[in-house]
Amino acid sequence: MFNPFAEKPMQLGDAIMDWRTIYPEPYSKEEVDPYTKTRIILMNGIEAEAVAFSHQFHRHCNNNELRRELAMSRRIEQLQQKQINWLKPIGETILENTIGYEHVAVDLTAWLAQNEPDPYVKQTLDFALLEDFDHLYRYANLLDLDKNIPSHSLVKGFVEITPGRPTIAEHRHPHDTIGRYIDFKTADLRTKLNILTITAGEQQTMNFYNNVGNTYYNDLGRQLYQEIALIEEEHVTQYGSLLDPNTTWLESLLLHEYTECYLYYSFYQNEVDPRIKSIWEMHLQQEIAHLHRAAALLAQYENKQWEQLIPGGVFPKLLNFRDTRDYVRKVLAEQLELTADKEGLKNVSDLPENHTFFWYQDKVNHNVNSVASHKVIYQHQQGKGSDYRAEASPHPVESLRDRTSDNVAIARTKQKQFAAVR
Repeated sequence: MFNPFAEKPMQLGDAIMDWRTIYPEPYSKEEVDPYTKTRIILMNGIEAEAVAFSHQFHRHCNNNELRRELAMSRRIEQLQQKQINWLKPIGETILENTIGYEHVAVDLTAWLAQNEPDPYVKQTLDFALLEDFDHLYRYANLLDLDKNIPSHSLVKGFVEITPGRPTIAEHRHPHDTIGRYIDFKTADLRTKLNILTITAGEQQTMNFYNNVGNTYYNDLGRQLYQEIALIEEEHVTQYGSLLDPNTTWLESLLLHEYTECYLYYSFYQNEVDPRIKSIWEMHLQQEIAHLHRAAALLAQYENKQWEQLIPGGVFPKLLNFRDTRDYVRKVLAEQLELTADKEGLKNVSDLPENHTFFWYQDKVNHNVNSVASHKVIYQHQQGKGSDYRAEASPHPVESLRDRTSDNVAIARTKQKQFAAVR
C-alpha cells in the first residue's frame, strides 16, 4: 500500500504553475463520465477547504515565519483549486452542475458510511445521506420542469432519482444540529479521513448554493437554492461537530494534507479520463511536498512526530466512487422517519409534543404552500401530471410511491402509518 511519508517530496517552488497550466481544457458535459465529474467537484471542495483552513490558521498565528510557510502552501492550494474548478465547461448550466453536486453528496456519503468503523459517525452519515438524496430529486424536478432535461441522462443511471427524507422535514432547530466530537487520538485513521472529507464536501456544496442560488433565472429556482442552502448549513454544522476540537492548528494542518494526498492517490488510481488522471497525479506530488513540510513544522513548533497522528502512514482502503443504489434503498427503508434530538437521533413519532423540532417546523414551515422544495414538485405534478423520477424499482417506502402527490407529513409529523417495504 502507498505511504506518502515514504515518498521523496518535490521542491515547493516547483509546484507553482503558469497560466497555461491552471486554465485547463474543460470536460465535455455530454461525454464526461459521471464519476470523473464527481471527483472534480469533490476535489474542488477539498482544495477550497484547504485554503479556508489555512487562512483561519494564518489569522490565529502570531509567528510571521510560520505564516510565510502557510502562505506558500496556500498559494499552491489556490492554484490547484483554480485548475480543478475551471475544468467545468462554459456551456454547463448552474442547475446541470448542481445535479453533479448532489450526485457527489449521495454516492460519497453512502460510500463513506459503508466504510466507516465508528458507529456514531456512520449513523451521522446515513442520516444526512437521505437528505442529500432528496435534494437531488428536488433539483431534478426543477431541471425537467424548466428545461425538459432529464437528470438521469446526466448521472447516466448510476444513482436513482426519487424522494428521500422530504426536504421540508429536514428543517431542524440549530441546537439539534450539534453532535459529539470524535477523539482523534484514539479514532481509526479511516474515521479521521471520512470526517475531514465529508465536512469539506458539504461545505463546498453549501458555499456553492450560497453563491449561485440568487443568480437562477426564476423565483422558484432561487427559492429552492435558498432553502436547500440552509439544509447544507445544518449538515456542515453536524459534520463539523465530529471534528476533534482538541487537535492543534499544526496537527490539523498535517491531517488536512494527508487527506488531500489520500484523495488524490485514490482518484489517480480510479480515473478513466487520461487527461484528468494526469492532473490528479500532478496534484498528488504537490500534496506530498505539502505533507512533508507540515510534518516538519509539527516537529519544529510542537516537538511532535507525524506518527503520533497517523500511525504507519499507509493509506487505508482507497475511496472509489461507485453505484450505491442498493445501500441507499436499505437506509431509506430503515431510517426515513428519523430526526435529530441533540446529539442523538429519534423517530419523529417518538418525540414529545414540545420538542424543538416541532417548534422550529412551525416557525419556518407553518405555510406548507410557501416551501420551495414542495412547490417545485407540486408545479411539476400540475404541469406534467406526475413528478420526475428515475427508479430501478418501486420506492422502498410505500407512502412515497404516489407520483401525483408530494408527501409533506412523513418524517415531519407524529404518525405511525408510513410503513417501510423492505
